Amino acid sequence: MMMENSHPVGDPLNEARNPSPMRAWLAVGSVTVGAFAFVTTEFLPVGLLPQVAQEFGVTPGTAGLMVTIPGVMAAISAPGMMLGAGRVDRRYILLILSVLLLTSNLISAFAPNFAVMLIGRAILGASLGGFWTLALAAAGRLVQPREAARATAMILAGVTFATVIGVPFGTFIASLASWRASFIATGILVTVAMVAQAILVPSLPSKAALRIADLFALLHRTHSRRSLIMVAFIFGAHFSSYTFIAPFLLQYADFSTESITWVLLGFGAIGFVSNFAVSATVTRNLKASLAAMVLMLMISLLMMPALRHSAPTVVAIVLAWGIAFGAIPLCLSLWIQKSTADLPEAGSALFVGIIQVAIAVGSSLGGRVVDRLGIPADFELGAVLALVGLAMLGSFLTRQRTLAQLLPREKGLEPDRTAAKAYK
Repeated sequence: MMMENSHPVGDPLNEARNPSPMRAWLAVGSVTVGAFAFVTTEFLPVGLLPQVAQEFGVTPGTAGLMVTIPGVMAAISAPGMMLGAGRVDRRYILLILSVLLLTSNLISAFAPNFAVMLIGRAILGASLGGFWTLALAAAGRLVQPREAARATAMILAGVTFATVIGVPFGTFIASLASWRASFIATGILVTVAMVAQAILVPSLPSKAALRIADLFALLHRTHSRRSLIMVAFIFGAHFSSYTFIAPFLLQYADFSTESITWVLLGFGAIGFVSNFAVSATVTRNLKASLAAMVLMLMISLLMMPALRHSAPTVVAIVLAWGIAFGAIPLCLSLWIQKSTADLPEAGSALFVGIIQVAIAVGSSLGGRVVDRLGIPADFELGAVLALVGLAMLGSFLTRQRTLAQLLPREKGLEPDRTAAKAYK
């Protein structure tokens, strides 16, 4: 989710791109629908894992590759897309990525075997990483600069909404027809978003390109490296387990397919609420907020296998898990933004990339554990990863250092006092 330089107030290019407020907000809406479609497609297999595994004759752990492979591809394309795009009009890139997303859904829907399914998921990953490097950047450029925050919030609402109903949507469609129908329905949604973007999104010329030197500059900083590793462990804890939540509820907790849909809907809905609730307090004490959510995630993962025979308790644990993960992406995003305030584009690119690596490695490692030891053992693995992430968070100084302390000292240069104050 990389941020590019927005045109300033009064920039004629910005004014030309916004002939009317209505058209500008409709353009933002088209990107929001695209964000919803991307996130829904990404996590659709989570709710469909048992059905897909059964039809293709593979184990649930192997079926988890449907989440792993897109993560690997997205980790590569997140920084790679912008490094290779140069100054190509971002409107064309958004449309190309939408075409790739539609292709992915169609291949997945009509895949004759599991190998073809994975090809479709790989295409998703290639488009996914690129999309997140552009989506939020486009938000600030489609409207006037003073409205950029509202536009960004609108696109993020599309992402959050997808986490609320995306997976339950897929399982609901599958319960009515088949898992293939879920991919077809998502493909229709992608088509709507793509047509809307083609009509409404104006030209978005790039004024600057991401430099590979910026990425290495951040990776050379101890604080940035440790922060990214912490992000990897925390996201890995979630996705190594969440990938297999549907088969766990089906096989170990004796939930029906229909009840799993409602449980996952509850997971997403309470996560949606948690995201907004924590946003009101996270700026006052970021470290404490993040620690509380990671601790809740760890406890939830430990309790799920132990208390799986009580359906009401399992539902309560899933909801607690939803509260934790509903807030974790926001907390980690703010953590990275504040620690890379002088290089926001590079910071965002690395953040998106490391998340995708965590999704890929976490789900892959989780799949191996599931096939060899079972899903309860996989949840215990997730708890261990969360504990490592929590320990890394605790290793940071209790009193957060300012950005001026994080930046390498250069002779003749004064630290940016404004940025340093923002980091506190």
